Amino acid sequence: MKKFIETLKNCWKVEDLRQRLLITILFTAIYRFGSFVVLPGINPAKLESLQSQTAGGLMSLLDMFSGGAFSNASIFALGIMPYISASIVMQLLAVAVPYFQKMQREGESGRKKINWYTRLLTVAILVFQAPAYLMNLKTQASQALASGISWTVFIVPATIILAAGSMFILWLGERITDKGVGNGVSLIIMIGIIARLPQAFVQEVTSRFTAISGGGIVMFIAEILILYAVVCASILLVQGTRKVPVQYAKRLVGNKQYGGARQYIPLKLFAANVMPIIFAQALMFVPLVIVQYQSDNASWLGRSLMDNRSVLYNVIYVILIIAFTYFYTAITLNATQMAEDMKRNNGFIPGIRPGKDTADYIDTVMSRITFPGSLFIAFIAVMPALAGLLNVQQGFSQFFGGTSLLILVGVVIDTLQQIESHLMMRHYDGLLNSGHTRNSGVSVY
Repeated sequence: MKKFIETLKNCWKVEDLRQRLLITILFTAIYRFGSFVVLPGINPAKLESLQSQTAGGLMSLLDMFSGGAFSNASIFALGIMPYISASIVMQLLAVAVPYFQKMQREGESGRKKINWYTRLLTVAILVFQAPAYLMNLKTQASQALASGISWTVFIVPATIILAAGSMFILWLGERITDKGVGNGVSLIIMIGIIARLPQAFVQEVTSRFTAISGGGIVMFIAEILILYAVVCASILLVQGTRKVPVQYAKRLVGNKQYGGARQYIPLKLFAANVMPIIFAQALMFVPLVIVQYQSDNASWLGRSLMDNRSVLYNVIYVILIIAFTYFYTAITLNATQMAEDMKRNNGFIPGIRPGKDTADYIDTVMSRITFPGSLFIAFIAVMPALAGLLNVQQGFSQFFGGTSLLILVGVVIDTLQQIESHLMMRHYDGLLNSGHTRNSGVSVY
């Protein structure tokens, strides 16, 4: 505690860091304020049906990622997820389409073009997603619309407001990244998740001391211990690495020799970060959109796909996570490029010939460490469903694993590392200077 207070004092002493922290707090406060601004023409007191719909299943995840804005019929109801979906599509195109592959290799100019296409795709997704949200709002809470306004007239301006709200959130995230601390988009997602924690915690404590789930203080303490163990496991997963030794050959420059030192390539156990879970979760939302508007959504298949605690849902979820872990690792860590860079700098792995053999060796190492990593994050991802077997409330069980927990762990570590780097440049100690989290380089997005 003493070290934490000392770190806060050091943060306040560094003018640049102080300004960045204040800007981050200001922009996140604006985001939270906007999540309670209801769409014009909607009576917030008559949204009970919509809030009941988002109390469980996949709809509760949508509401959690938006920080409760989804169930509030807020101008920020669609949140940042349309942009995340567009980014996922663009990353897939960068692998499969030569035009985007070339663009990705163009450096900063190519990155700007890809960002521009990503924003266009985000707008296109919003044009379809906003009316879908409004149609669901009409189905669940048609009485919430103010008298004298027809849904036909309401839907056009409401679609524009919802789309503008999501793009404004994206703008806030980018400003946090540029002028604040941490990755802005990741921080916005994290803030939305944390916003649900106090309410979920109170509901869980209340339920443990009632006849609904029972168990009393003993079961509640057991839950906290399990949650602590899962958090520790997630931190270890985020930080796990396998070091590959690289020997650099000596070079004669003039009368002096340079090089010859041995260095290491840290290949991360969790190189894909939370992206495989986000990819898989995005695909699992597709059946939700299809099923919820069909008349037979009460069938076993419909109920299973809409219930994130069902066996079928979690089996499909695990398969997608493992597949996307291999896919995302392959596109983010290019073994051939790493081997070429080593050869260009007179480096080699002891016992391995430069060139193709080095690339094959790195690829083999990555495959071996990716498999246990994918199983680990798949286990973390289904922990909320396993927590449900212990009668943990739906809201609180989301913090036992899945996307929410890994996002929280990843974003907190990434933000602390950035604060640490600012403090170290001014010769101040931070929170991570004695721990193992330094330089683990974790970011949600």
